[in-house]
Amino acid sequence: MALNKRSRLITQGVARSPNRAMLRAVGFGDGDFEKPIIGVANGHSTMNPCNAGIQPLVDRAIAALRNAGAMPQVFGVPTVTDGIGMGTEAMKYSLVSREVIADAIETAVNGQSMDGVLVCGGCDKNMPGGMIAMVRMNVPGIYVYAGTIKPGRWKGQDLTIVSAFEAVGAYAAGKMSDEDFIGIEKNACPSVGACGGMYTANTMSSSFEALGMSLLGSSQLASPDSEKADSAEKSAEILVRAVKDQIKPRDIVTRKSIENAVALIMATGGSTNAVLHYLAIAHAARVKWTIDDFERIRKKVPVLCDLKPSGRYVAVDFNAAGGVPQVLKMLLEQDLLHGDCVTITGRTISEELKTVPAEPRADQDVIRPWANPMYSQGHLAILKGNLSPEGCVAKITGLKSPRITGPARVFDSENACMKAIMARRIKAGDVMVIRYEGPKGGPGMQEMLAPTAALIGQGLGESVGLITDGRFSGGTWGMVVGHVAPEAFVGGPIALVENGDSITIDANKRLIQLNVSDKELGRRRKKWKQPKARYTSGVLAKYTALVSTASRGAVTD
Repeated sequence: MALNKRSRLITQGVARSPNRAMLRAVGFGDGDFEKPIIGVANGHSTMNPCNAGIQPLVDRAIAALRNAGAMPQVFGVPTVTDGIGMGTEAMKYSLVSREVIADAIETAVNGQSMDGVLVCGGCDKNMPGGMIAMVRMNVPGIYVYAGTIKPGRWKGQDLTIVSAFEAVGAYAAGKMSDEDFIGIEKNACPSVGACGGMYTANTMSSSFEALGMSLLGSSQLASPDSEKADSAEKSAEILVRAVKDQIKPRDIVTRKSIENAVALIMATGGSTNAVLHYLAIAHAARVKWTIDDFERIRKKVPVLCDLKPSGRYVAVDFNAAGGVPQVLKMLLEQDLLHGDCVTITGRTISEELKTVPAEPRADQDVIRPWANPMYSQGHLAILKGNLSPEGCVAKITGLKSPRITGPARVFDSENACMKAIMARRIKAGDVMVIRYEGPKGGPGMQEMLAPTAALIGQGLGESVGLITDGRFSGGTWGMVVGHVAPEAFVGGPIALVENGDSITIDANKRLIQLNVSDKELGRRRKKWKQPKARYTSGVLAKYTALVSTASRGAVTD
């Protein structure tokens, strides 16, 4: 194997003795200096179940890297847990952490001249943060997902973390007993692993299989199970081979492979956050990709999987039914997958899928046959109109009618909105507007799982609209529209909405419309003043100064 980067520096006479001396202190011997140095970005954290099972995976990967002739060097990566921070000021750090994670990995890998990187993470922003770093640096890399949580059970029903959020609304509405409220809270999260539906973490990890940057069949394994650790070991072995063959992320992450990833997201009913994250990944990979490309893919790809939040099943059920490889093979058979895209193994995605059957097994109904999809088109619709000229994202599955026109109920923060919901002041037919929660205004685009889940719990999920310049959890469903751009903080039209204004959300027409005259909006614009930034120092202030509009992925470079 070729000399590693640091060895090349040493042979050129750059700091030879101090360099070797410091590496000897961390375990390098005489025969190790020419081995490739592989960074292991370790997202282990005891603060949340998503990341609490990572250390055993990292340990297996480290051993496999050594056995394959590499020198693994481990460094920590921060994580923010959306489920714990949801509905609090802490949630402002969630999307920000995507950039912090990317920057931390870049700093460690490039700052120590590493030859490759294995990134291991679990919670929502771990995946896009790690992928942004890998394609930005363009050193050989692979993503190892920590795995999904196992479903909880209460009175014969599968539970996820979203069950607990929805229980809040049901309990407040008098529709749930104390026994059930406490029982759901105690049983929703029975193991380590990321939230169990096709929420953001499982959406992004499964899409990485389609992208070619994770091993096929690895993303929906349960975190506590031995096969998850086996997958981490295999990933490490594949990475060493990729370093030897110099297969780099930007050889893999192309416009065609991103189309593959987005097709998989549509087919599985994935999270709205995938729109934001793939805009950012494409930007880092220097791939031409816009918000309109999601709509282009949506029109071609049906929803094939009956997965939570709007469906019935969880990730472990999906895996048992054939998982990501099965869905990808179905897409390939219908010419909706670019089979010639190379993967981290060095083989094409078509070659990787060669032994997978063309149709799902008949003894399961998690993955529908091609002739009987859940929905004939994808579920993540890009809406535009005078309320969001740059575009916004609606999840339109699970609804009887994806259209509503109603009076605006305007709130300048998520907390103000949540108080109104819990006080039962929101009625069927209302269109709630939560603004000044965008990338700059929040800052950080908080997820609105608490209000949307509370609406579901109160039985208002289909009859109340909610639009925001913030984001939604992957666990959200209902008549919801997020990522409205331009955001309120920069004077986007959402800043001009007043209580009682008529708003139309029409997913069939891909329309979001404020039914107010241009003349009146012009009058309001003259009166509008930008509010002061909510943070003036620290990471949130830096983010406010740097972050782009959501329609470009809320990127900071």
